[in-house]
Amino acid sequence: MTIQTDTVHTPAVVATERGPLEFPLGAPTAEAAARAYDILDRENAYRAYLNGYPAVSEWMLRKGLVEAGIHDGDVLITRRLLDSRSLFLTANADTVYFMTYLDLTDGPVMMRTPEDVLTVVDDMWWRWVTDVGIPGPDRGAGGLYLFVGPDYDGPLPEGGCFVRRSRTHRVSVLGRAFLEDDDPAPAVERITSTLAFGRWQPGGFGFSIGAFLEGEGPLGALQPLASPRFVEGSGLVVDTIPPSDASYFDLLNEAVQAEPASALDPELAGPIAAIGIVHGSAFAPDDRMRELLAEAVARADAVTRAVAFRPRESEGFEYYPGTGLHWSNPLFAGGYSFQVPPPRIGPDGLVPFPDHGAKLTTARSSFLYLATGITPAMCMNLPDVGSQYILATVDAAGDALDGGAHYTLSLPAGIPAEKFWSITLYDNRTRSMLVSDQLYPRAGSQAYPTPAAVPGPDGTTVLHLSPERPDGVEPGNWVQTVPGEGFFAILRFYSPARAFFDRSWEPSDITRV
Repeated sequence: MTIQTDTVHTPAVVATERGPLEFPLGAPTAEAAARAYDILDRENAYRAYLNGYPAVSEWMLRKGLVEAGIHDGDVLITRRLLDSRSLFLTANADTVYFMTYLDLTDGPVMMRTPEDVLTVVDDMWWRWVTDVGIPGPDRGAGGLYLFVGPDYDGPLPEGGCFVRRSRTHRVSVLGRAFLEDDDPAPAVERITSTLAFGRWQPGGFGFSIGAFLEGEGPLGALQPLASPRFVEGSGLVVDTIPPSDASYFDLLNEAVQAEPASALDPELAGPIAAIGIVHGSAFAPDDRMRELLAEAVARADAVTRAVAFRPRESEGFEYYPGTGLHWSNPLFAGGYSFQVPPPRIGPDGLVPFPDHGAKLTTARSSFLYLATGITPAMCMNLPDVGSQYILATVDAAGDALDGGAHYTLSLPAGIPAEKFWSITLYDNRTRSMLVSDQLYPRAGSQAYPTPAAVPGPDGTTVLHLSPERPDGVEPGNWVQTVPGEGFFAILRFYSPARAFFDRSWEPSDITRV
């Protein structure tokens, strides 16, 4: 049988962004092959940026703490809350923070947690390990948690604590606690007097003598838990923001080398390995590869910013679809897994949504670019538990928010937050709290650290976002913006009420005056 070669679609010249690739006689010239490899390496670098962002974000957070003298096992605590001097991705000035990293390399670590905290534990690839506190298995009563690293294969407690495994040698512990009567001191006291850590010895607490006699493991000593070194985080100047130049890949290499090769899913690891970042091997890109890496990270960062700040309607980020409002949340499109939306909760229990069967990569990129920490509790349809957020990156006309303009935001009566609500402004470039003459760029129902917002006679709370406080506006109803700086806003609901989830309560858009 003779094949007609004119029906085989293998063009002799292919137009690309790197110039034409020539294939005389069907095979590439040496120059065409070199250009093709440039395209391949750049595409792998682009995917490596996206796939590696969780690890780089976690690594930068830990690196920022270490450079500030806060090492693994030390605990940063914000006795006077966080303010705009610290660069943390979309942190708030509403709650007491405490955070640390635990090193599981030498064996499991036990943690005693305080009552009434909201805490998430993630691994170093930003995967959820467990919730602790109000949304966790202790349900806010406090308790003991045992964190086990990937290499440990010894006996574990039979009970008495919650055992959680991590695929990485380190885990991040990011906790928050609420103010009491607008005072952070009781929460700080509860945290500092209760939080404790200790290395768990095989056969220790939770392992019975009977299990020892049955040959299930050694009978270890009971190791006391110790209070950590607490470091004040209020006013701490620290930078935890991932870079947007080629040094990004040096940090990704550090993160990859610090954890076992099994820490990352092979499919995600493929592009990372293809650009030369492999666990146990040196990362030494030549000048050509460095140039391609710089080009790729610039392009990937630009695309990610576009997705984060101007998501398409088809992405499903809109929180009030069909209303014309511009509030969004990328998590509700595919849940914390970026694959299955959070289930609705009806009178008969959970009503699950179908699995998309594919990762919503734009939702993942958007969320990773803007946030710190991941947990199912961040996007659940369950009233009165935890906190929920919606994001505004544009005004009512769809234009970017301009720090030189004057905007208003109307929150109708019945704001659906049983504990309290707040709005915080963030710098578009750092995704951290906006730096202005106001140390705390927020407004809300709490009277600390800024005056409480005052509702009008009809119960509507009107907020003003502008460089100067307008005449007649209460101090608590104004958040300062900065001319020449773009910003976005996050509206938070603590212990959100049902009206938030069923969308029966709606804020206005941020509207230019």
